Amino acid sequence: MELRHLRYFITVAEELNFSKAALKLYTAQPSLSQQIKDLEEDVGVQLLYRTKRKVELTEEGAVFLEQARLTLAQADKAVTMARQVLLSKQQMLRIGFVPVAEMKVFPYVLPNIRVQSPDLKIELLSMNDSEQIKALKRNELDLTFTRQNLQSDEVNSQFVLREPLIFILPKDHPLAKYEKIPVQALNGIDFIIPAIEQSPILHHTILEFAKKNHIEFNIVHKADNVFFNINAIGMGLGCTILPGYIAPMSTNNSTIRPLSIEMPQVDLYVSYRKDKKSIAVQKFIELLTKVFYLDFNH
Repeated sequence: MELRHLRYFITVAEELNFSKAALKLYTAQPSLSQQIKDLEEDVGVQLLYRTKRKVELTEEGAVFLEQARLTLAQADKAVTMARQVLLSKQQMLRIGFVPVAEMKVFPYVLPNIRVQSPDLKIELLSMNDSEQIKALKRNELDLTFTRQNLQSDEVNSQFVLREPLIFILPKDHPLAKYEKIPVQALNGIDFIIPAIEQSPILHHTILEFAKKNHIEFNIVHKADNVFFNINAIGMGLGCTILPGYIAPMSTNNSTIRPLSIEMPQVDLYVSYRKDKKSIAVQKFIELLTKVFYLDFNH
C-alpha cells in the first residue's frame, strides 16, 4: 500500500464516481479502478460497493476513509516539518574563523549580507584551524576561515587573502636598536612560537623560515593563542613572529622591526562542504567572491 492509493481512494469516496475521480486525479478510469482493487486486496476488505449506476462506501470503507484522511494529513505534516527544518538550516549560517577573518574579512562582508538577508541568523565561532576542520567534518560549521587549503572530494576550499609575517620584540630588547635587524642576529634569541596544535601552518612556516636561514631559536614557550604571544612580548619573555594583522594589537612595551630579508607570508582560505552548500552559504560565497574577487571554479 502506498500513499497514492490512499489519495485515489479518498477522491473516489468523495466523488462517489470513478469517471469524475479519474478526471480530478488526471488518470485513466480503468487504471483508477485497478488501483482501488489493489488497495482492497491489500487491506483485505471491500471498501466500495460498485454498480453501473452508483458507487457507495461500505461500513468498512467509511472507517478506512476516516483513517486514510488522518494518515495523509500526518504525511503532509511530516513533509512540511521536514521542509521547515531545511529552511531553518538555510536561514542559519555557522562560521568558524581565526582572528584575521574578524579584522580583514567580516567588516567587508557581514554588513552587506545582513542587508541582503535580514532574516539570516549568523553564528560566529572563534576557533583554531584544528577545531574548525573537525567541526566542518561533523557538519557543525557551514563555513570555515582557516590557514589551510582543505580542497578535497568533500570540501571546497578557496584562497581569500595573503599577509606577511612580522617580527615583534620587547621595546628594551637589544635587537630593538636596529632599524632593520640582520637575520643572523635572531640566532639563539628567546622565542615564543605559536603551538602546532593551535596554529600548524604558522608554526611550520616559522620553523621553515628559521631552517632556511640557518637560525636556531631558543623556544621558551609555545603559545596557545596570539593574545598570549602579544602579552608575553610586552612582559619581556621573548620575541615572536606573527601575521601582520597583529600589528595594531601590539602593546606599549613591544615594537615591530623589519628584518634584513623578506619575511614569509601566510594565506587565509574559506572552506565549506560540497554536500552541505545551503542557500545561506551560497549567498555568503557570492558576496565574498565579489569583495575579494575569488574564483571558485578553479
